[in-house]
Amino acid sequence: MGYIKDLRKLIGNRPIIAIGATIIVYNQDGEILLQHRTDTNTWGLPGGSMEAGENIEETARRELFEETGLEVTKLKLLNVLSGPEYFFTYPNGDQIHTVIVLYEAIEVKGELHINDNESKELKYFNVNHLPELESRAENVIRWLRT
Repeated sequence: MGYIKDLRKLIGNRPIIAIGATIIVYNQDGEILLQHRTDTNTWGLPGGSMEAGENIEETARRELFEETGLEVTKLKLLNVLSGPEYFFTYPNGDQIHTVIVLYEAIEVKGELHINDNESKELKYFNVNHLPELESRAENVIRWLRT
């Protein structure tokens, strides 16, 4: 999160616009992968902000590996989501207008494990029995169901 971290040093908690990738990963039972986030203490979808110099697909691949240990061998672009429902204020006060480039991981390899300090837990959930979600993840899943 170098670019956003550097930007925050300059502008503090004021709202920014950030482009990021979110990756939907299903297991063989059709359950969706969620991460229990350390920054919000809620469950969310793997993903994160684009770094300077990378393309959005590289962002998706990097974020999924950093957060889950999984490597994507095939991605499918699902949609680009933005708008007021993707505005978020973190517990530390940082405000962000998120533009989400949503992918589905069609093929992944590797073992699921926490690879960074952004997750407390990684777990697959039945889409009809989800835990308390971070608002952006809730909106993404709502979009998936339409």
